[in-house]
Amino acid sequence: MLLSRGRIALVALILGLGPVRAAERCPALFVDNRPPELTNPKLAAKTLPLCFDAYAVLHSGVARAPLYAAERLTRASVSDARRVERIDAFHDEDRVPADERARLDDYVRSGFDRGHLAPAGDMPTGAAQAQSFSLANVVPQNRALNRSLWAAIEESTRRLATRRGQLFVVTGPVYAGDALASINGRVLVPSQMFKAIYDPGAGEGGAYLAPNDAGGTWQAISLDALRGVAGIDAFPSLSPSQKASAMTLPEPRAYSRDDVADHRPQGREQTWRAWLGHEAARALHRALRQLLRAIF
Repeated sequence: MLLSRGRIALVALILGLGPVRAAERCPALFVDNRPPELTNPKLAAKTLPLCFDAYAVLHSGVARAPLYAAERLTRASVSDARRVERIDAFHDEDRVPADERARLDDYVRSGFDRGHLAPAGDMPTGAAQAQSFSLANVVPQNRALNRSLWAAIEESTRRLATRRGQLFVVTGPVYAGDALASINGRVLVPSQMFKAIYDPGAGEGGAYLAPNDAGGTWQAISLDALRGVAGIDAFPSLSPSQKASAMTLPEPRAYSRDDVADHRPQGREQTWRAWLGHEAARALHRALRQLLRAIF
């Protein structure tokens, strides 16, 4: 086959032939099958849990954005994700009521990026990557943050998963203050962003926390401290001592394409059929990008 199932699923998604669903697999994305818990009751209104192939979110109809995205990264899933060519295909999430969800036009000329919580770069298949572009997985993110520090945090997390073998990750926004900004008068803008990490092998966890601005500053905090800041217990089944002590997180830094390529599995020969499939995928990628530009 020249086109993978993931790419066929992406075409179907873009052409409106139906959403991709994977509700039965959600519990495997949570530590001890327990999803994150909201500890701030103000966040609980109009929430809706949604499952996807490789991540799960809790969506807020008040913020019109997700409150968290949960993932389980493994050495194998990160390796698989390296092979998936990125195809941007942001789309509304039809499973969220129309008046409670973000729309593509909310972000037009907003000055903010559509910032993934569960990154496209974490997705191990084409279908999973297509699902990651749901606006139910997106918050308004400062452009400089999204394209520099936050991208470095995401890549550092993937590399940590490769070294450790397995990580559970919960990513989300922080809404602090009484006068939150919004885009298009509809979608709330986070004041900060967090990425919580738990290594089940070492039994330790911690979180990155960064302002949603261009400053490029961040700090590593404990899961207890994150609960106080974000109003979310990212891994509720952990012991008090595990939540109180922050693990040493990798210093986020940018990686070049060559760095990423160096971490892909080696030794596979480039056969004629593989080359043909790659060229077909590139042609499809270009055609889809042209279609999306024409539509949006």
